[in-house]
Amino acid sequence: MVKDLTKGSTGKILWLFALPLLGSVIFQQMYNMADTVIAGQFIGEDALSAVGSSYPITMIFMAVALGCNLGCSVVISRHFGAKHYKEVRECVTTILTAISAVGIFLTIVGILISVPIMNVLQTPANIFDDALAYLYIYIGGFLFVLLYNVCTGIFSALGDSKTPLYFLIASSLGNIALDLVFVICFNMGVAGLAWATFIAQGIAAILCIFRLFHAIKKLTFEGTAKFFSKVLLVQMCVVAIPSVLQQSFVSVGNLFIQGLVNSYGSQVIAGYTSAIKLNTFVVTTLTTVAGALSSFAAQNMGAGEIGRIKKGMTSGIFMVLTVAIPFSLLYVFFQEPALKIFAQDLSPMALSTGSNFLTIVAPFYVVVGSKLMFDAVLRGTESMIPFMAATFADLLIRVILCYIFNAIIGVEGLWLSWPVGWIISTAMSAFFYYSGIWYKHKSSHLHKETN
Repeated sequence: MVKDLTKGSTGKILWLFALPLLGSVIFQQMYNMADTVIAGQFIGEDALSAVGSSYPITMIFMAVALGCNLGCSVVISRHFGAKHYKEVRECVTTILTAISAVGIFLTIVGILISVPIMNVLQTPANIFDDALAYLYIYIGGFLFVLLYNVCTGIFSALGDSKTPLYFLIASSLGNIALDLVFVICFNMGVAGLAWATFIAQGIAAILCIFRLFHAIKKLTFEGTAKFFSKVLLVQMCVVAIPSVLQQSFVSVGNLFIQGLVNSYGSQVIAGYTSAIKLNTFVVTTLTTVAGALSSFAAQNMGAGEIGRIKKGMTSGIFMVLTVAIPFSLLYVFFQEPALKIFAQDLSPMALSTGSNFLTIVAPFYVVVGSKLMFDAVLRGTESMIPFMAATFADLLIRVILCYIFNAIIGVEGLWLSWPVGWIISTAMSAFFYYSGIWYKHKSSHLHKETN
């Protein structure tokens, strides 16, 4: 069901819109984590390390999918908020066509560069083959991942956050069931985990596309919609490309860090893998809240409701506090039970590595969550230059610091680069938001402006 986010109580409507998205990301992270949990619990610590070694590479591909999700949703939200339903229909068919071509191209490139990247990352020999097998299968199904994420972004742009939740619940449960069948019954090892994800994501993507076309048929407008619009594609690319770069920068930064982690051996990799999965669960949850705020800001920018966007930002910060604080407390005070979700018999070195990571990083989730909210308004209002400046800062600072701190402190220095980088880049994002740059340069295009 499509929903207009330009009317009603700001806080209430944003919460109601975001809650199904939060449910969606929880289920999505559950089946992303399922591979790691089942690898550690049923195959062994080396399998856990193998999945973890390929994780930063798979996250680069996921970054493209999430960036496209956010980029297309902003433009579609703006047209939907302005009641331009013909353009909404054209955006949907245009982005799905373009993204299919992108997905096929990236699949080919990904398969060709997998081995060189893993060699550069110094992937240990004892886990190399399993990590490569997992990576090949994951990349082979990337088109499904990309199409699925774009579809969920379109649903969010139309104010429908429930449909993605339903698909994710079914896909997550199916993926976990297939993981167990392939690993326990068929003894397929790490490759079985990848095939389970491939199949579950593929079915979800196909069903989601059919449901999306059924939904947009209900939008009425005069004239005939184009199947492919170069003008609208450019509009979406203006937002999507920086969003892809933002997500990719984070993933590329993690790739550099993974290379440093790999140099410490498979036990440290296992501990880092467990901790980074827990960390990613929180950051992805906060990113999803930010995505909801982006759609809210885009619809209200289309309607000229600046005041509602500012109120939405306040509600977004409150949502960050609600989500981030419990996770910070959980990861600081209950580290060992959380880490042992992935493997009961983690070695002392692995357990110590994961605990140190969480101790240093977890207290700063409110900081990174606030940054994501500021960035969400910048992206939602298509203020891409300040958005990209804050994003570049996050990448450069974290990568530079991880090398400096690693040389001075050792492995704990890698973890320290997270909070220090978050603090500096959050200050930049806050400056851009409070400067008003995101709405002042658009005032001539707005229907009305309230402060």
